[in-house]
Amino acid sequence: MLLAASQKQYVMKTTMIKTIGTAFLFAGMITLNSCNKDKSASDFTAADNQALADETYNDVHNVSDEASQTGSVSYKDEDANSLLSGCAVVTRDTISAIRTTTIDFGTGCTGIDGKTRKGKILISYDGPYRAQGTTITVTFQDFFVNDNQVLGTKTIHNDGLNGAGNPSFSIHVQGQIILANNAGTIIWTSDRTREWIAGAATPQRDDDQYSITGTASGTDSEGNPFTCTIVDPLIRNLAPGCRRHFVKGSVLIQRSGKPDKSIDFGNGDCDNQAVVTVNGTSHIINLH
Repeated sequence: MLLAASQKQYVMKTTMIKTIGTAFLFAGMITLNSCNKDKSASDFTAADNQALADETYNDVHNVSDEASQTGSVSYKDEDANSLLSGCAVVTRDTISAIRTTTIDFGTGCTGIDGKTRKGKILISYDGPYRAQGTTITVTFQDFFVNDNQVLGTKTIHNDGLNGAGNPSFSIHVQGQIILANNAGTIIWTSDRTREWIAGAATPQRDDDQYSITGTASGTDSEGNPFTCTIVDPLIRNLAPGCRRHFVKGSVLIQRSGKPDKSIDFGNGDCDNQAVVTVNGTSHIINLH
């Protein structure tokens, strides 16, 4: 088998993690746009594209983990552990030295999250997920999400225990997203470190906490370069009532010729609010 029981447990828990940006920018930028009517819509293209790229490649990570661990693709309710309906044909090779998993969404498959996926996600492993030194590589074959084509490679490397004694993973994405309706192409490079800072020694996930650091850069769909830097580590707390959003940390988004935008998720309180600051003016946004 590819994963021992403890390793399966670890993958199941990490499946639930939506690393950087899945919710915080995607929802927040809509509110931010409405609060800054003096800014043109193009001022926020980089932020919106950053959110889409982060959400897309994080979703790939979650789906890939679940398929490799269970042999199927479903979606888990974020406030309960029940399995929700899903779709795809999953094929796993657990015998070869380099193990592989293929997730085939066929010509179109709409998940419980309302997204329609088609094509294939291809995953290869050179060792167990929890073993130090293991590298997991994710690629794509004619893969689309809501008619946006996803290209590139996502690499997850197990760095072992860090100086604090916590499991740590390096995650690199080199990708492109060709937007539907000839709306342009997002070029995306991301390098992050995910540290499991609490709950690693227990089977339940309600006590899990993760710290995420790193940077991203790319070119938005209008051809403008941008960067995204995590200034203070983003903290994900999986306790009930906390797990939908980051509870702490801050991010800086920069684009040449445009004002910097910072997003602050607070001091650890379990709420759905963040503070966005542009040109010294701050706005509270509600995260969805």
